[in-house]
Amino acid sequence: MIISLVGYMGSGKSHISKILSEKINFKLIDLDKEISRRNKLTIPEIFEKKGEIHFRKLERETLEELLATEENLVLSLGGGTPVYYNNMEIVNLNSKSVFLRASIQTLSERISKQKEKRPIIANISDENLSEFIAKHLFERNEFYSKAQFNIITDSREPEDIVNEIIEKLYL
Repeated sequence: MIISLVGYMGSGKSHISKILSEKINFKLIDLDKEISRRNKLTIPEIFEKKGEIHFRKLERETLEELLATEENLVLSLGGGTPVYYNNMEIVNLNSKSVFLRASIQTLSERISKQKEKRPIIANISDENLSEFIAKHLFERNEFYSKAQFNIITDSREPEDIVNEIIEKLYL
């Protein structure tokens, strides 16, 4: 079984996927880290040197390969992954998809501390961050909402979120 976690940057995909994979003893793959490893460049470097279109092609190829595996896997997708091509459809066909939903306030608080790691928001001021996230989420929620399961993560302990994922997937 493959479990794919989707959601906006800062929703907790990386953190939750790590705890979930350890708890259920599945291999963990973070899609962005896998793309970086295969290309020997960070995601910001790929964006800078080759552009977003090239990155999205690499992302799609890597996603297709990973979803074709027979391994038990927790797959943490990039925040933009569900939006491009028909990625959400192939994610749903080949895995159990879980949307980690967080409020704009929660997302703003989390990602304002990680700007240097996030090329898409690196140049946005803290004052404008909530508005940027709100607009971006409005565009992306249509895709995230196609996930088979939806879990709210605001003000919750990671362990509780992981337990809810396990309950929803295994009952």
